[in-house]
Amino acid sequence: MTQHSTRYAFGNSEPAALTQLTAIQNYLDDLTRRRIRELDPPTDGLCWEIGAGAGSIAAWLAGEVVPDGRVIATDIDISRLTPGRNLDVYRSDVTSDAPPGGPFDLIHARLLTQHLAARRDLLPALACALKPGGWLLLGEFDCRVPPRVISAPTDADLELFDRFLRSLLGVLTAKGVDMAWAAHVHQAMASAGLTAVHSLTYAESWTGGEAGCRLYEANSIQQEEGLLRAGLTAAELNRVRELTRDRALTAMSYPVVSVRGQRAPSLHLVEPDLAASGDQP
Repeated sequence: MTQHSTRYAFGNSEPAALTQLTAIQNYLDDLTRRRIRELDPPTDGLCWEIGAGAGSIAAWLAGEVVPDGRVIATDIDISRLTPGRNLDVYRSDVTSDAPPGGPFDLIHARLLTQHLAARRDLLPALACALKPGGWLLLGEFDCRVPPRVISAPTDADLELFDRFLRSLLGVLTAKGVDMAWAAHVHQAMASAGLTAVHSLTYAESWTGGEAGCRLYEANSIQQEEGLLRAGLTAAELNRVRELTRDRALTAMSYPVVSVRGQRAPSLHLVEPDLAASGDQP
């Protein structure tokens, strides 16, 4: 194993991580499963789930999509991943470690590449790890603008929650998360030589007390230090957390962009250069 140098704004072992990961699964798993079913991987195929988190998609792939094949789940923190009959788990940093086997029928990563400075260089490397006809599927939050707050108990609460969301995106940007990357993934896949590239954008409203708003609550805890430095007070953050459980609050979700691309049988792919620094956020 190489030394793991990737740093994420969120960690799987943090106290609020289970709330965060559960909220993400509730929000995105149905969409992810639908997108993967459309690709129709062979039941004896080989899949690579990168940044597998709590493992909901990896386990589903192993049990229902490739029951006669194999799923390899990797993350730099595998504390919430459990191996299975045809599910292997490895601690691995996708930016510095070689692909764990392959070539693959499907490579999937969700809410991962926008955290990586070498994101543009990574895509050609992932394309080269596909079998001819294999698919790369990425999902990223598109946060070029903050999610809209639709309603709140008071005008002051609406202003506060809007300020919280704007401050949160600023904190994450300062940590190297590219909030605009989702808008560039489609062209980056095409530039990497993948074909049949297709994008889908999805968003929904979240009302206080529902699973989606738990993600905002978790984010407020995970990024509390940066939010305080950005000007929010401890009392205001406590009020934000109260609002995530108040049914008088409704806000839009983070929009997610799901992009897929296929390695054609005779495709000349762009050679990856992971030694390059990539596009810095």
